[in-house]
Amino acid sequence: MVAQYGQHRDIFIFKKFKKGNRALTSQIGMFLHQRDAVLRLGQIVASVFFIATFGLWSGPGRLCADDPPAEKPRRIYLDEFRPTPMLKTELHPLTRAKFPCVNVHSHPGRLSPAEVDDMVKVMDEANIAVSVSLDGGTNGKSFADHYYALMNAHPDRFVVFLWIDYVGHGNKQDPATWEVHQPGYGLKMADRLSDAVKQGASGLKVWKDLGLYMPGPDGKMIMPDDPRFDPIWQRAGELKIPILWHCADPPAFFTPTNEKNERWEELYRHPEWSFYGPQFPSHAELMAARNRVIARHPDTTFICAHMAELSEDLKQLSADLDRYPNMNVEIAARISELGRQPYSSRKFFMKYADRILFGTDGIPPMTELIPHFQFLETWDEYFPYEDNPFPPQGLWNIYGIGLPDNVLKKVYYENATRLIPGISERVRKYVARHSQPHSTETHSIKTPAADTSMAN
Repeated sequence: MVAQYGQHRDIFIFKKFKKGNRALTSQIGMFLHQRDAVLRLGQIVASVFFIATFGLWSGPGRLCADDPPAEKPRRIYLDEFRPTPMLKTELHPLTRAKFPCVNVHSHPGRLSPAEVDDMVKVMDEANIAVSVSLDGGTNGKSFADHYYALMNAHPDRFVVFLWIDYVGHGNKQDPATWEVHQPGYGLKMADRLSDAVKQGASGLKVWKDLGLYMPGPDGKMIMPDDPRFDPIWQRAGELKIPILWHCADPPAFFTPTNEKNERWEELYRHPEWSFYGPQFPSHAELMAARNRVIARHPDTTFICAHMAELSEDLKQLSADLDRYPNMNVEIAARISELGRQPYSSRKFFMKYADRILFGTDGIPPMTELIPHFQFLETWDEYFPYEDNPFPPQGLWNIYGIGLPDNVLKKVYYENATRLIPGISERVRKYVARHSQPHSTETHSIKTPAADTSMAN
């Protein structure tokens, strides 16, 4: 009431003087404004004093002088961080693909016969009809040794790609003697590819050492579009076999390993995976060099491993697929990236259903297969993309994209049967042997005309 009365009185005085003297009226108005500001400041100070002295509430959070200071949590290292999500969602982990599946990216080359048997058991459980071994001619074994070891044990469950050979008859310990540095290398390697196809090879595997690990005599890395390799790419097209190409690595590996790198934890554990520095080409340079090869050889089929190392930029990958009709991709070791952008990923899979193949990398146990099926088939939210308790590729979880059956079939096996010789007949035999007790649908496997002409 006092404050209210004071305000009315001020107005009365102000109006009274306003009629008499304009200058005096202005001074009085300024005085009243300053006085009100001082009064408001006094009220704020009094309120703060009251709260600090007596407190306005009781309990653990009250502001009292006798409260002990809050204990600060212990600082932890990043590799100690194990957050337990409070998010409660309905999850549907899947141990079996809905349709027969072809894993186009596996590495059984170092397995013992007993371990290969175990791998096939997991394939049976997971509904993986065929696995593509990319290890032909690696691990100290010839292509024929690896090929016949798999064919004799499990003749209808594998096809084998030849691994490109840069050494030839040179000394592995002396790069200067490697055949890749000698005249005529491209034709020699192309002839080896022809011989391997006669023995049963279904494709050629090219690794990231081309561009990242193999310097020329001048010390600079030999780039993927070096013309010495053109006879190899051309021969693959003539033989009608695909090239599965792992070119470059994730873009984060080409940026500084610092606090801004989202793969810092991974690069801290594997510093040898960092390709940042003047001694390496950039990620963009490697992508451009690979694309020039694809453009120069339109009659050769390319399957770009690991989503062409562009899973972080699906807009750019879409542009590449639109530009190069002989370019395809497979998803090995990249559901971690695809699953954190489920809306964009689903649109991408729906648009390019004819260009995407299923792959995992390595020798996947069931625990690694589960999130692959879960990502492709369900609408599950926020689940781990890896069975490792500390995710290897980033501190996040992923989401399912719930693909329809017609797209799932293409990704799981139809695209592989169309692009890779020897697959369709093996898938047909697998379906004939298995009654598909886990599926209510009868699968009709069509054999592409190009595949029926292959002896393997």
